Amino acid sequence: MHRGKKIILLSHCILNVNSKVYGIGNYEGSLEELMIPLIQKGYGFIQLPCPELLSCGLKRWGQVKDQYETPYFYRHCKSLLSPIIDQVLDYSKNGYKIVSCIGIDRSPSCGVNITCRAHNWGREIDESFSVKDATSALNWVEEKGVFMELFEKLLLENDLKINFLAIDESNPKASVEKILKELE
Repeated sequence: MHRGKKIILLSHCILNVNSKVYGIGNYEGSLEELMIPLIQKGYGFIQLPCPELLSCGLKRWGQVKDQYETPYFYRHCKSLLSPIIDQVLDYSKNGYKIVSCIGIDRSPSCGVNITCRAHNWGREIDESFSVKDATSALNWVEEKGVFMELFEKLLLENDLKINFLAIDESNPKASVEKILKELE
């Protein structure tokens, strides 16, 4: 039986860019530059669900971590992650290596190293609304997004330690190269 027994967990949009907020997306469908080499190296994949898509749909606005730090969103994320934790536990118990989880830096949910914050984000978009003022309040901070933060916590609660890597959307090509090198 030919099985590599190597699993990588992936943020949903790495395999399906269509799940992103409209206007965001650096590739047409899947991030081929990452996926093709990983497939050729024999990795299997678990696609994580997109918590933003599954709570707000395709026509959502871009949000920041501050908006997602609510009991409701954490409960939503925990319910999405429960079957993922079960899969990871079962794979691990049966001799598979969970190599890494690859997230999306700059995402308020799936950021690994960098996420976005803006304490005054959120208000009615009317004639007094200024995109320039709103985006000037945006801060990039070195922390995980809500979903990845909770995922890491749930993994640790189940005695699972997984390496987290990330695609940096400001430079996807360089981050793909870095990930592929790290997984050699």
